[in-house]
Amino acid sequence: MALLARRARRAVTRAAPLGGGGGVELAIPAHFRCPISLDLMRDPVTAPTGITYDRESIEAWLDTGRATCPVTHAPLRHEDLVPNHAIRRVIQDWCVANRSRGVERIPTPKIPVTPVQVSELLFDLAGAARRRDATARCAEVVAKIKALARDSERNRRCFASIGTGRALAAAFETLADADAAPAGRVLEDILAALVCVMPLDEEAAGTLGSPSSLGSLVAIAENGSLAGRMNAVLAIKEIVSCDGAFVDLSGKVDEIVDALVKIIKAPICPQATKAAMVATYHLARSDERVAARLATAGLVPVLIEALVEADKSMSEKALAVVDAVLASEEGRASARAHALTMPVLVKKMFRVSDLATELAVSSMWRLGKAPCAGEEDEAVMRCLVDALRVGAFQKLLLLLQVGCRDATKEKATELLKMLNKHKGVGECVDAGDFRGLNKLSA
Repeated sequence: MALLARRARRAVTRAAPLGGGGGVELAIPAHFRCPISLDLMRDPVTAPTGITYDRESIEAWLDTGRATCPVTHAPLRHEDLVPNHAIRRVIQDWCVANRSRGVERIPTPKIPVTPVQVSELLFDLAGAARRRDATARCAEVVAKIKALARDSERNRRCFASIGTGRALAAAFETLADADAAPAGRVLEDILAALVCVMPLDEEAAGTLGSPSSLGSLVAIAENGSLAGRMNAVLAIKEIVSCDGAFVDLSGKVDEIVDALVKIIKAPICPQATKAAMVATYHLARSDERVAARLATAGLVPVLIEALVEADKSMSEKALAVVDAVLASEEGRASARAHALTMPVLVKKMFRVSDLATELAVSSMWRLGKAPCAGEEDEAVMRCLVDALRVGAFQKLLLLLQVGCRDATKEKATELLKMLNKHKGVGECVDAGDFRGLNKLSA
């Protein structure tokens, strides 16, 4: 209520120029404005309290978990909102009357999909998928689901609540065994629709993780269209990151790893790259043998070089994968052999986020540990000296001063002890810039 009052006090009596009316200002009638956004309502809906809002604004309000009317504080649900056709027509008439002053007529909103319509589409999909010769009908139904789900957030929520993810995953599994080219195209269409209703629940993720489905996902991720490859990677990410879903990946791990590493090495879009990194992180954390397999696939050098100019989101994901892969001896050996490893890890401390700092410290700690107790080989010593030369000692001391989580504090303290043994060997240089990293990685 206070938020709405502050917005109302800030609202101006006259609106900014609407459309291209030569800069002439036009007053928007107060009852045409949404109480939340204070903008002209384009899809007015009325709550049981009698207050009318713009659909986009009130649904965004409810999506934040506030199940009350913003004005009256009475209980309010999505299902309680009723389209106000009368005020919408009046607003449209007002827009038409002021067209000469640059006001554009608001379009008539599309009718939201209903649970009954969704259920009918899913019934048709299941029937078409069982009749494997009816791929054209299956593609038609999937296209309708995808178009309606993309139409609005309300439609997307309706599809998700009815169990569309489970139905699409079941259809994908049924068609995955078909070898015909039309079935392959339909599988990509189903993946595109699945992405619209993500995140998937445990049942949908488990169904999509069946051996036949995984085989088709890997094939699309490697050889499908660009959109198909991205959607396949997003689906794989959902499967491997769903905690409650029981999925046996043992027979497909190598193929999945190769497909994910291929996406990271030769990016097709940032969304696919980030999804592949999340998937590889979960795979590496699940089994040290998978971490070793990722290392032998050449992933560590690719991630280290990608970190040089990565943004916050990409840096955090890449550092998480690096730390997970370094749990294996193969991963540590690969990282120690790369000249940029320690400089990049030290650079990311304090410059990205608290999470990135913790991951960088964990990775350095793994690299600084001797393979055997009491022993330290040449590769480990070289890593520690490299870290000293780019200012790791000073940054770790600063980290302990500003505070961090207990697990990170223990690793930082142990890492300082490792570095202290070589302080006479490695001279510290200014680690605040690292302009030369780009040249080194070229």
